[in-house]
Amino acid sequence: MFNQLGGANSNPNKDVEVASPPEDTVSALEFSPPSVPQTFLIAGSWDCRVRCWEVEASGKTVLKAVQGMDGPILDVAWHDDGSKVFMASTDKSVKCWDLASNQTMQVAAHDAPVKTCHWIKAPNYTCLMTASWDKTLKFWDTRSSVPIMTMNLTERCYCADVDYPMAVVGTADRGICIYTLEGKPAEFKRVESPLKYQHRCIAIFKDKKTKQPTGFAVGSVEGRVAIQYVTPANPKDNFTFKCHRSAGTTAGYQDIYAVNDVAFHPAHGTLATVGSDGSFSFWDKDARTKLKSSELIDQPLTKCAFNHNGQIFAYAVGYDWSKGHEHYNQAKKTYIFLRPCYEDLKPRST
Repeated sequence: MFNQLGGANSNPNKDVEVASPPEDTVSALEFSPPSVPQTFLIAGSWDCRVRCWEVEASGKTVLKAVQGMDGPILDVAWHDDGSKVFMASTDKSVKCWDLASNQTMQVAAHDAPVKTCHWIKAPNYTCLMTASWDKTLKFWDTRSSVPIMTMNLTERCYCADVDYPMAVVGTADRGICIYTLEGKPAEFKRVESPLKYQHRCIAIFKDKKTKQPTGFAVGSVEGRVAIQYVTPANPKDNFTFKCHRSAGTTAGYQDIYAVNDVAFHPAHGTLATVGSDGSFSFWDKDARTKLKSSELIDQPLTKCAFNHNGQIFAYAVGYDWSKGHEHYNQAKKTYIFLRPCYEDLKPRST
């Protein structure tokens, strides 16, 4: 896979460049669900648009469609049947994009920018979960303009993830709220973050044996990730590790970068992190080891995703404003890269 492409760009990792990338930093990246025979990739960007590409077996990408909103896109999510995409924006709304008709309609609203959107498919209901900087979490039947349920958050939502029957939301006060989605959504418990700095990203992981969601990884701006079990068998099961920090020190100081995204491999249960340092890394949380580190790219990595069978790893490259406006360089473009990853993410043999 991907062997005839790649290497022609300036990426030191020889990864395949996605055609017609967004014109501004990528804020959301999601592959199509297993219900779709082909592989599609959607990306939301600060250019106020969401793009959809088909990824061919060769690694070649074809831009299929583009939709816009009235503000930068902060999140995207697929419907489980692969026919629709949800787009959350700073314009305080979420729209549903029907890919076949290429039409969009508003399905959710908040009083402030909508930071996250996730589709929930339960045995007895389906709904859209949205979380906002208005400090609320809402659940929507997309046919109604009124939410089924609204829950208050302690602060603005900064990150969230859903893996039925579990949802997690990370907030601006470094709180983490865990929800159970069985029957209907309900708050399960609130936990204090083990990280001392602002949350950037969160991802649920499954138990190796039961295949049920059992915990989550949360990444912070201080180059650190925490692995947390919802109900740890042993308190020592929870731990944090450092990542996305400069290898050496400059005049005795180490550069520490934000962990911009974290994702779990769907088959192996290992994980990937991407950071403002311009690298991605693959980790085995159970062996507590790093499996692979990439070569450094000259811009931050802002988002990453695995496709549903874990063959492809996608990551976005672009400025995240982590060093302020004086480090913004208009000449540096946004990119999305793809790499075959199944072998690289195999856990350490124990």
